[in-house]
Amino acid sequence: MAGPTTARRGGAKNAKSKSSKSSRSPKSPKASRPALLPSRSRRPGGKPRKGAPRGSGARSRRAGRRRLLLWAVLAALLGAGVCWVLYGSGWLCVTRVEVSGTTVLTADEVREAAEVPLGDPLASVDTDAIEERLRARLRRVETVDVERSWPHAIGLKVTERQPKALLEKAGKFIEIDGSGVRFATVDQAVRGVPRLVLETEDSPSTRRFGTERLEQEAVRVAAALPAAIRGQTLVIRVRSYDSITVELTGGRTVVWGSGERGEVKARTLTALLKAAGGAKRFDVSAPAAPAVSGS
Repeated sequence: MAGPTTARRGGAKNAKSKSSKSSRSPKSPKASRPALLPSRSRRPGGKPRKGAPRGSGARSRRAGRRRLLLWAVLAALLGAGVCWVLYGSGWLCVTRVEVSGTTVLTADEVREAAEVPLGDPLASVDTDAIEERLRARLRRVETVDVERSWPHAIGLKVTERQPKALLEKAGKFIEIDGSGVRFATVDQAVRGVPRLVLETEDSPSTRRFGTERLEQEAVRVAAALPAAIRGQTLVIRVRSYDSITVELTGGRTVVWGSGERGEVKARTLTALLKAAGGAKRFDVSAPAAPAVSGS
């Protein structure tokens, strides 16, 4: 049986054992770590914010929309102002018509045919309609450039047709350009322009091609002649489609053939006139094998 001394020793040992266990046991994590407070510098999910307070993105978008709306209003006002100046103010209206490029036609004839609406806003003038009126009413006009000359003028730059042949009829002369267009009738023959003579009444070519086509072939010949030779040409005579002759000054005659290969025939004729200028008859109907006769 243990005595009081033994019991005290056992109690002391037990107390020391409990004391040592309590000193070796780790502290609880919840008790040792301080509580984490929510940080304003982090977004939900742990992503850091860029320093902008909440709601700044929405305010920035609203400000951007307001600026865009303001620019749209300013652009609309500016456009309305420009339209008013061009069409409604009376500051930019047509007050005069300037004509250039005419040689036979007069400026007044061109203005009258053009019918430019004076007093209308310059921006609203239909330039295509003016061009169509001039070409329809004045056949001598080959082309015309209609331009707005700010602030108050319309410019008409005219190119007139040039006669390549003359067709005599009832004592007058019909001018024909290089495209075969009859564009004017004059009382006197234009100097330096050959006369066109058609002798095709009994020709089969008339029934096959028609008089108008034969006339166009003769004009093709006249247009193909170099300017120096055309100035010496008196008559272009047509007997059939492939029988066209050119009568020059000094009693010289050129057998041309058809109107085809005009440029080659013109170069051949130029060379023949230089080489045998005293000849009376030149045949370039087959330009690869030309012929010269008479002296």
